[in-house]
Amino acid sequence: MEKKWIIEKRINWEGDAISKNYHPVLLQLLKNRGIEKKEDIELFLNFDYQKGLIDPWLFSDMSKAVDRIMEAKGRNEKIAVYGDYDADGVLATIVILEALEKVGVTNLIPYIPDRQLEGYGLNEEAINYLKKEKVNLIITVDCGITNSQEIEQAKKLGMDVIVTDHHHVPPNLPRALALINPHIQGQKYSFTELAGVGVAFKLAQALYKRTCPEEIEQLKWLLDLVAIGTIADCAILKGENLVLTKYGLIVLSKTKRIGLQEIFKVGRIQVDEDNVPDAKKVSFQIAPRINAAGRMDHANVSLKLITEKNKIKARDLALELESCNQARQKITEEIVREIRILANKNFKAKPLIFVQSDHWPIGILGLVAGKIAEEFGKPTAVFRKQSVELVGSFRSIAQLNIIEAIEKCSEYLIKYGGHAQAAGARVKIENIEKFYRKLNSNIEKIMVDRKIIPEIRADLILKAQEIDWELLLNVKKMEPFGEGNPEPIFLTEGVLVEEVRVVGNTSRHLKIMLRDSQNGPKLLEAVGFGMGERISSLKQGDKINILFNLSEDRWNGNSKIQLKLVDFKKSKM
Repeated sequence: MEKKWIIEKRINWEGDAISKNYHPVLLQLLKNRGIEKKEDIELFLNFDYQKGLIDPWLFSDMSKAVDRIMEAKGRNEKIAVYGDYDADGVLATIVILEALEKVGVTNLIPYIPDRQLEGYGLNEEAINYLKKEKVNLIITVDCGITNSQEIEQAKKLGMDVIVTDHHHVPPNLPRALALINPHIQGQKYSFTELAGVGVAFKLAQALYKRTCPEEIEQLKWLLDLVAIGTIADCAILKGENLVLTKYGLIVLSKTKRIGLQEIFKVGRIQVDEDNVPDAKKVSFQIAPRINAAGRMDHANVSLKLITEKNKIKARDLALELESCNQARQKITEEIVREIRILANKNFKAKPLIFVQSDHWPIGILGLVAGKIAEEFGKPTAVFRKQSVELVGSFRSIAQLNIIEAIEKCSEYLIKYGGHAQAAGARVKIENIEKFYRKLNSNIEKIMVDRKIIPEIRADLILKAQEIDWELLLNVKKMEPFGEGNPEPIFLTEGVLVEEVRVVGNTSRHLKIMLRDSQNGPKLLEAVGFGMGERISSLKQGDKINILFNLSEDRWNGNSKIQLKLVDFKKSKM
């Protein structure tokens, strides 16, 4: 389907005082992302780690949490760190464990639920198990805010609960000893977009400030985990997240963690001090491998690997993780093909794609839902049918807050939680049809005035002669790119196709040599990854308009400017 191009109007910065210090295209890119004030621009571009961090004590319950942890340390009480099974949750668990160990807490037990058997968040069986393990205090990470019933159970069994979470806050908050969640209203903490690992880091920061402020700089060595988790969870890369991620990627390039080093070696991922990873490398190569254990087996594999100190054991675990990731890729592709047929057959005229099966693995429901939602431009729910209930994952589109739509149907649900664009739920088999009908009806009402046309937004039009190293270096100042700070997309119109061919082992990619339509000397190289099948629409001498990202291609010690194609159309110029 041809996509609509929406191009931001180019601003003339001439005469503007701020234009003396910054490239005009850079100013346009920042404005397009809502960064306009001088102080905001300087904070974004010239980030300062210390100044960019917000005081953790601004969370209303942070003092309560730290006090209780220190009390547990003094009494040598056992503390359980209860995480989630995705990359964000696993890494948040490790952040809390390492911070607790650093401040002298030694009686610790990590607990990550089995995705297939236990599902998301706290559960009754896990609470009972932790009681048998003589746990006195549970600290949740990346979960817990919707677990009122389970927290009451823990309290009855004599265990206190500290919740650290970043998910949507329900109307009725659980009665935990402390709730640390940036979405809770009425607190002074100003940044709401932290990932679960970011919230965990704030607790770690508070613990250091209380017990060993002279060693606060050592907290930076946790930022490799914070960066991966923040990117993996698609948290907005602005504000404090940008500071944590930007510095965290540098730490990741120097990581001392043997487990991460083995992931890089086994996966052939180039990460070292000379190759600082970007958000895309984390998102598409590193995070999926960490996630693979929880999707295909148990997330404990990832937790053990990243905390492993023995190189031989780490290598074995990294190979196991790689195997999980390859299996995950294969099964995901098969299920996407299966659901694509169902979507085309049953949901063409409906606002919501809603499918279920008794053989789809629970661990990949979210991945599959995301791929279908993106392909069809519709919110998508993918459920696994079990003996008495269904477990499902939702992925949405920009025009719809899916967790709010789900919340309006909560009377049919056993449990639910999530974000505006991604959520999960459990529902009894007898209620699934009622839930679907109400959710579909709600979405239909919401979307009635919201037209969904596939579109690509470009930042501005560039002339071919404007594409140079100075521009590329200014674009790089905005890294890392990700949610809330997308990689800039440019439009160049009326360029001539000098040469076009397919490249890659399976001829999947398109490579085009382009020249300014005025037949100028500038020759541009453009690569369309995954666009090989579109070669039939191009020939030498064609004049086309291109949407592209600006990038640097390094090979054998040489560098050149490369345009990464996003889309192209025949030019009418």
